[in-house]
Amino acid sequence: MRNPFKRERPGGRRQRLAVVQRTERLSPGMVRVVLGGEDLSDFAVEQADSYVKLVFPVEGVAYDEPFDVARIREERPRAEWPVQRTYTVRSVADGEVTIDFVVHGDEGVAGPWAARARPGDEVRLLGPGGAYSPDPGAAWHLLVGDASALPAIAASLEHVPAGAVAVAVVEVSGPAEELPLTCPGELRLHWVHRAGPDPEALVAFLRSLDLPAGAPQAFLHGEADTVRAVRRWARADLGVSREQLSASGYWRRGRTEEGWRSEKGEWVAAAESDDVTAGV
Repeated sequence: MRNPFKRERPGGRRQRLAVVQRTERLSPGMVRVVLGGEDLSDFAVEQADSYVKLVFPVEGVAYDEPFDVARIREERPRAEWPVQRTYTVRSVADGEVTIDFVVHGDEGVAGPWAARARPGDEVRLLGPGGAYSPDPGAAWHLLVGDASALPAIAASLEHVPAGAVAVAVVEVSGPAEELPLTCPGELRLHWVHRAGPDPEALVAFLRSLDLPAGAPQAFLHGEADTVRAVRRWARADLGVSREQLSASGYWRRGRTEEGWRSEKGEWVAAAESDDVTAGV
């Protein structure tokens, strides 16, 4: 059966040059970057979880102009391919695209770039892609994730229909990483403070909650092993159907994005085998 929430890839979509307009430190571990420029004047998204791929040239490599990611990948050795990092579009308004970045000091590629970004800096992006928006017909809405999924959860909550119940469970390192979240519906928000992912502990916490009746539409994203554990619980215990499930690992502990990307197909197959084992 086709998964209606399989994320549409932006790789073949238009490459755009974005210019940093301003930045804001939302929390010790989250930086907001607002992008603009002529190339974003007609940028639009259709889904609550819309995302883009930011393109970062390899340091020390000279690229021909016009800069074209597809051509570079065809003509250059892999070591010279620009690095791509996937980020949720937090909002779009008045020709500006807002993206929130998790920052861990100098760790990674996009986080350090965002922490150093200043007005006038440029970055290329591909997209948008995306597949999930809250279903007005759902009995209720469940959104679970960690700091990496917080921008997507925040954006999705803003699309929950008025009057609908939304239960959001977000793992962050501590109170300083909590951000204000808004929702037109009835929001039941739970912050879980934990230094790192602990799949079984999160599932135990979810089982302890007094949840609404009926099977929800579920948005489950974040660290891959945690998402798989929560997905098993949501499918087997809550009765979430495949049609009402959006579940994906944004990252995996101990892996770079490239390493995780190479394993993701196996993860998807393993998650689907959980359904067979559970008989759902």
